[in-house]
Amino acid sequence: MELRVLEYFLAIAREETISKAAEFLHITQPTLSRQMKDLEDELGKSLFIRGNRKITLTKDGMLLRKRAEEIVSLVEKTEAEMLADDTDLSGDIFIGSGETDSMRLIAKVMHKIKRDHPHLKFHLYSGNAEDVTDRLDKGLIDFGILIEPADVSKYDFIKMPTTDVWGVLMRKDDPLAALSTITPKDLVNKPLICSTQRAVENEIAGWFGRNHKHLNITTTYNLIYNASLLVEEEGEYALTLDKLINTSGDSPLCFRPLEPKLEVNLNLVWKKYQIFSKASEYFLDQIREEFAKYKK
Repeated sequence: MELRVLEYFLAIAREETISKAAEFLHITQPTLSRQMKDLEDELGKSLFIRGNRKITLTKDGMLLRKRAEEIVSLVEKTEAEMLADDTDLSGDIFIGSGETDSMRLIAKVMHKIKRDHPHLKFHLYSGNAEDVTDRLDKGLIDFGILIEPADVSKYDFIKMPTTDVWGVLMRKDDPLAALSTITPKDLVNKPLICSTQRAVENEIAGWFGRNHKHLNITTTYNLIYNASLLVEEEGEYALTLDKLINTSGDSPLCFRPLEPKLEVNLNLVWKKYQIFSKASEYFLDQIREEFAKYKK
């Protein structure tokens, strides 16, 4: 497979018609159709469902789209690193993170770097631990921020000087909102919204202890924002980290921490034996310098 052909394929997947994709690519429709026929022959798979008005992807086509996007992204990232100007600090830094208020600390460092080196660009990717580590392992991002108990044994890492607190997101008019903290017994048989991450699920189960068998998990989430809408509309209870959803002012929601308190640490991670670009190495130096301020 040639990179050019994968870019053609992605254009069709995005535009959903041969004509629009050909126009975008500045090639003729017959040329584009022939390239896709050759690609299907090469792979021995049917990639498209050709309808009257638009083209959709088969199951194999959707898999190829995911892989093609990763390949093209990695090539673009590599080209940017190779073409970066050695005489000035420039280039791109890719960071993946789960939802955490501790990202403010990373944002502070990013702001300082961009102020001093305006040609350096950052690219942020949000996802849960599985999403972030998958992209990290494939070389699509340079750094990941993982919330414990994520496994960091196969990475180099720096422990962040901040912690996140687990609690319950609920409506302000809910009876439990009158409490200052939430205990396992308070949530027995209550409709709960929980994270899909296995490690997080085990952590929460440990906190519930013997009450775990009485959990009524009605919904799961990988990112909290959409789950917060369900809390607002249905009056359910979402187990989440603090400061991810606005609960101030006119917000109908509030957050109450768990009791016993459940705090988690965070780690900035990167692949072992990573060969950094000049920009990424500088970013890591600035991170170490900023983190050191919190140890004094």
